[in-house]
Parts: sequence; C-alpha cells; structure tokens
Amino acid sequence: MTETLDAVRTVLVEALELPQQPDELSADTALFGALPELDSFGVVALVAAIEERFDITIDDDEFGAELFDTVGSLTAFVDAKRASAVR
Repeated sequence: MTETLDAVRTVLVEALELPQQPDELSADTALFGALPELDSFGVVALVAAIEERFDITIDDDEFGAELFDTVGSLTAFVDAKRASAVR
C-alpha cells in the first residue's frame, strides 16, 4: 500500500494543485469537505488523473463520499481496483 499511497498523494497534489507537498499528506488526511480544492470540478479532475495514472476505470456507481473521505480510503479503493483488474 505504501507505493500506492505515495502515488495517490502525488496525484492529489498535482490534480488539485494543492499547496502541500505529497509527503505532507498522510493516510488520515481528510479530503472531501476538508480541502476546498476538492469541489465538484476537483473530483472530476482527480478521478481522471487517478484513472490515467493507475490505468483503472472508476464507474459512476462507485462515486461516494466514503471514497473521498481520506487519503487512506482513496488509496485502499485504488489498491482494490488494481487487484480486481489483475484477476
């Protein structure tokens, strides 16, 4: 998960143009509701960046507040999607 966490943190910073550095974000860092950059447009940009970076597809029915709860929840989702794509 550490490798994915590092990549997710980098994608977050780049896609949302956050003032933080990737290593300033922890798995417990709150996202939706805590980052003003993660508005409806930010979600679209972030999802597109995640899909491109990890070569996964996030379906509309997978969008939910829990997905964007924390950096850790987003990382766990990406790990699960990548694992299911391999099978």
